[in-house]
Amino acid sequence: MTYNGTTIVVDAMGGDHAPAVVAEGLALALAADADLQVLLVGPEAVVTPLASERCEPVIATEVIGMGEHPAAAVRGKKDSSIVVGCRLVKDGRAGGVFSAGSTGACMAAATLVMGRIPGIARPAIAAVIPAASRPTVLLDVGANADVKADMLVQFARMGAAYARVMLGVTEPSVGLLNIGEEPSKGSALAQEAHELMAASVPGFVGNVEGRDVPAGTVDVIVTDGFTGNVTLKVLEGLASVLFKEMKTALTSTLPNRLAASVVAPAIRELKGRLDPEAYGGAPLLGVNGVCIIGHGSSGAQAIANGIAATARAVRGDLTGTIARAVGDGAGTGA
Repeated sequence: MTYNGTTIVVDAMGGDHAPAVVAEGLALALAADADLQVLLVGPEAVVTPLASERCEPVIATEVIGMGEHPAAAVRGKKDSSIVVGCRLVKDGRAGGVFSAGSTGACMAAATLVMGRIPGIARPAIAAVIPAASRPTVLLDVGANADVKADMLVQFARMGAAYARVMLGVTEPSVGLLNIGEEPSKGSALAQEAHELMAASVPGFVGNVEGRDVPAGTVDVIVTDGFTGNVTLKVLEGLASVLFKEMKTALTSTLPNRLAASVVAPAIRELKGRLDPEAYGGAPLLGVNGVCIIGHGSSGAQAIANGIAATARAVRGDLTGTIARAVGDGAGTGA
């Protein structure tokens, strides 16, 4: 097959509802993007029936399950859909890979097979938080529970590159998540990171607090993977509880139900605007190729959004932008 557009890999077996939901999401993505070409990876019986002019099936005989040990599964299942997908990126047949499979397996496969961008100490997982005033890139949200200060500097540069390419922010502002705004606040790690970031990260505005994450105070917020993951899960849980409680309140009495009929369109619009899946999944930043990881419970539209985000990252040269951003920090603590 000869490709003239953007080529990405899609893992047909990624997600709780694969492969059916992946096929549905893929159809939506291809219909929305006439220049998109896809290498669909999975078992022959799954991917061959989905072949088309812009979708080439690539056979993978193994699948990594959600409950398997990530690194062991990647090393042991070299013909799994996610490993084969990452190999296609490494070999230059595609610019990026999208999977809604195991986050750990995606991270391990991308790191071991695609490799890191030269100069990157550790890849980081980012999440776009649909904050009040503007979306905020939060990283790391789970890849690195223990970090060093110079790694946080790299995370800041990678997050800013992502904000430029994917969110269209020309000069991203960057904050360091801490327990207070003053440079002297926080742990020894936070204080050291603050000093390094102030000296070497363009757009660094200093420390930000937890309340700044949903407020959208800055474009990029940097922290370690443990804190970032807890922060993300708290936000997701709080949003879920608030919408459930709102629904209960608006349906509890007849007057409330009548009022709900008036405000329902605005609530649906708000819920859609605050849906993190609208941004297409979590990118693994720092690997040598685009890798975007969808939520395991993704529906068809979330899969389509993830495929679209992967294509957009490839077209925007996200990998090259990160490489240049980290290269610019050489010798400054990054």
